Amino acid sequence: MPTSQEQITEAIKSYYAQELKSNQDLKTNACCATESLPVYIREVLKSIHPEVTSRFYGCGSPIPNAIENKVVLDLGCGTGRDSFIFSKLVGENGHVIGIDMTPAQIAIAIKYADYHRNKFGYRCSNTTFHEGYIEDLSTINIEDNSIDLVTSNCVLNLCYDKQKAFKEIFRVLKPGGELYFSDVFCSRRIPENLQRDPILRGECLGGALYIEDFRRLLAKLGCYDYRVVSNVRIQINNEDIESKVGDIEFFSITMRAFNIELEDRCENYGQVAWYLGGIEETPNQFMLDDHHIFEKGRPMLVCSNTARMLSQSRFSRFFKVQGKETKHFGLFECGSSLSSDSQTAPSPCC
Repeated sequence: MPTSQEQITEAIKSYYAQELKSNQDLKTNACCATESLPVYIREVLKSIHPEVTSRFYGCGSPIPNAIENKVVLDLGCGTGRDSFIFSKLVGENGHVIGIDMTPAQIAIAIKYADYHRNKFGYRCSNTTFHEGYIEDLSTINIEDNSIDLVTSNCVLNLCYDKQKAFKEIFRVLKPGGELYFSDVFCSRRIPENLQRDPILRGECLGGALYIEDFRRLLAKLGCYDYRVVSNVRIQINNEDIESKVGDIEFFSITMRAFNIELEDRCENYGQVAWYLGGIEETPNQFMLDDHHIFEKGRPMLVCSNTARMLSQSRFSRFFKVQGKETKHFGLFECGSSLSSDSQTAPSPCC
């Protein structure tokens, strides 16, 4: 069983290069997408090459709205399924950068870059792919404050040094930029012997973060408020692996966090926000998270953190936010629609 960081990393690379020839070789449902895709994404997916989609190992659909002309960084891009979806959505004037540590996966993404350029009718490809590690994005020359959107689909759990990985993410994000990702999280800390298990690690279970440790990790990096977009309990459906993990519960969670200065609690300044419409994929309503769904033209009371997310990010042109942080009314009564029972993992107050 691998013990060092290098051995664990090499075991994961071997698992994805040799053990898994397609997503049919997965031993659990952890790396299987649990979210239904919107119609517009399903239409784009029809254009993605079958060899790319057959080697897709994502657990969610971390593809947000309003990304036209943006620069997207896809961490752990694999063969490029999500990267090529982003390629279509950002348009020819946008750009998508994919990074993955497995040479065999990256080779397929590079192989089909021109195929998708032709499919989308672009003069030049708007995708570039690199072999490398999420924990050190400087090796592929990703500069500070250069990325509009960082995304990842069931990959950050594979990182050995997660604090370093998330530190890199916030280094490269532009002010107001967004981290929007899906990953596997767990209800309690995973014992060290299970973390080293090559199958559990490769199946995205052994490296899953305990949700409260994730919250603490982000707080150390100055990110005090992340938002849960969706949360689904994972059914492993493998008796041997279920016996190994025992009572540990796993969840596929899609969440977002912004490179914006926020408070560690939701504070009430009497602010109101309106969705003005204008986002092509969702003209009548906008979903910020699982309990902030804005109907076009309908005012909603919001905490100061929500107001900042809407007014200091790429969404600012789609929203009217009224009120300043001058008169304070105490804590904002804000809560996720998720409950902390056996079916869901807890989330922050907003």
